[in-house]
Amino acid sequence: MDPAPVEEIVIVAPRLPEAPGERAYSTADIDPITLADAPRIDDALRTAPGVSLFRRTSSAIANPTIQGLSVRASGPSGAGRTLVTLDGQPLNDPFGGWVIWGALPPDTVARARVLRGAGAGPYGAGALLGVVQLQERDQDGAALSVESGERGHLRASGLAVAGDETISLLLAASAEESDGWVAVRDGLGAADVALAAESSAAAARLSWRDADHALSLRISGYGESRSAGLAGADSQNSGSSLSVALARPYGAWSWRVQGWAMWSDLANSSVAVSPDRSATTPANDQIATPAFGWGGNAALRWTDESAGVELGADVRMADGETRELFRFVGGTFTRTRVAGGETRMAGAYVEAWREGNDWLLSGGARVDQWEASRGARTERDRATNAILLDFRPSDNAVVLPTARLGVRRDLGDDAYLRAAAYAGFRPPTLNELHRPFRVGNDVTEANAALEPERLTGVDAAIGSEGEAFSWEIGAFATQLEDAIVNLTLGAGPGTFPPGVFVPAGGAYRQRRNAGEIDARGIEAEANGAWRTLTWRVAANYTRAEIAGLRPAQAPEWAATGSLRWNAGTATTLSAHFAYESARFEDDLNSRELSPALTVDLRAEHALLDGLSVFAALDNAFDAAVETAETADGIESFDAPRTLRFGLRWRSPG
Repeated sequence: MDPAPVEEIVIVAPRLPEAPGERAYSTADIDPITLADAPRIDDALRTAPGVSLFRRTSSAIANPTIQGLSVRASGPSGAGRTLVTLDGQPLNDPFGGWVIWGALPPDTVARARVLRGAGAGPYGAGALLGVVQLQERDQDGAALSVESGERGHLRASGLAVAGDETISLLLAASAEESDGWVAVRDGLGAADVALAAESSAAAARLSWRDADHALSLRISGYGESRSAGLAGADSQNSGSSLSVALARPYGAWSWRVQGWAMWSDLANSSVAVSPDRSATTPANDQIATPAFGWGGNAALRWTDESAGVELGADVRMADGETRELFRFVGGTFTRTRVAGGETRMAGAYVEAWREGNDWLLSGGARVDQWEASRGARTERDRATNAILLDFRPSDNAVVLPTARLGVRRDLGDDAYLRAAAYAGFRPPTLNELHRPFRVGNDVTEANAALEPERLTGVDAAIGSEGEAFSWEIGAFATQLEDAIVNLTLGAGPGTFPPGVFVPAGGAYRQRRNAGEIDARGIEAEANGAWRTLTWRVAANYTRAEIAGLRPAQAPEWAATGSLRWNAGTATTLSAHFAYESARFEDDLNSRELSPALTVDLRAEHALLDGLSVFAALDNAFDAAVETAETADGIESFDAPRTLRFGLRWRSPG
């Protein structure tokens, strides 16, 4: 007798379905297999056209302060000019704006979409270059994976979702550690150590639904520790978040409300390096960076068969400070620094769309008020507790209107044309306003007078959405005003305002609103399937310029691709490549990072139903991927060729 079929339970999440008007804008979906195979979410996201990681470095070993994501290479930033959300909750850190990708157990993310271009509409502050929309898994089932690899790599993750048609519980956790590699090759000294790292994360979500409504309560936490690649330089960061969402997702009238809170802390030590790289000297000890962010959003939507309107509002608050020891003299730190403040943002928007006769029109407008207040920076002598600097910047408040407009024309046979115009903004983070930092011998000062960045842009594309073959090719042009950049103002040795000493071989920089970044480019992608083969290619060209120079960390060309072959009923072979042209380390374009081409290979074989074994060879040809270059010419590199292997099990569903 055949066993009774297992009924699949789908828990309706408290989020509104995607508005039909979104099809008028430039988007890229990350396919589910890429999401499932990637060790971390950011590794999967960079397969989308124009998406790149700051300093070419995966979050597996990147310092938390540079885990920024760039879209279209218009102006990469460690803080990130892209808003990242998980089921509507912003994931950008309340102090620094970066995204701690390791805080997301990878098995929990079921869908990822990249919206390219300023967000406006329902996205608001931070969606300057685009939005990454992540959706958490809703289906019942379970997953478990364990893997090991070279240089002490170990990783385990698991997820379980269970319940009935009314109540569901999600539990997920992940842990990872690695002995890392030494990033410096030529000029290597005793000061250079391996980029070791370890991290863990966990999440739980309780969901309830009835015939019309859905409610969820989610709580999560994470912790990470990593070396910066220099003796005595390391970081530890931790955080947690809580969110509650209630929605009536379907019907002619639908609505959603959400509230969330985030707590984070970061300890980060930096060092000065001797000219022969034989030793390091403590330069700064960021003991703690406690930060708290909270906010909420609400939306009310009316739809019929051909049109719809959505009204919404959101608010975000952030409060945080950095607590540091600095000025290392006579074998000890001689000064303390406490710097921080608060930021507030509140906005409201209206979006509307209409479909008919093969046309889709979509548009929206919003207005936001951003305020920076209660800023303070106090520096003291440790021996006497005397105040050496007591800086209280003036509060700053700005009202920022933004809008977007999109149009799409279906041409028949799955072909279409689309075009869009948009405006967006990103306010400076507490980190940019108040916290100076040091990398090696390079020192970058904060700037409490920073104004929000503003972007306007247009794009257009033609494409086709066939089942066996789909493609799109388009062009874009953007202008980023009041761009926040790390502007080089001098070189060491020397003392610069407000009394900052920069050693020989170092550069002195300050965050500034330094003019306009004009960018224009072309992006294209295609994917298809033929028998047992599936493939995907994507490319992006961006010509960006600020004051006659190329923005730091912005490559001109980027391309990615993958090929997957189902070799029989149980074996899958796949290859992925990523190419990036040269980029500059600094704003003066004096330190060039060489082009890089990497190839990753993977083989997976099913042992039993749901259970498989895999082997992955990352950077299979051991390409030298340059990630940084100091003022004295010392180069750092991303991971060499690495073999990983493991087991994973996934229940049906």
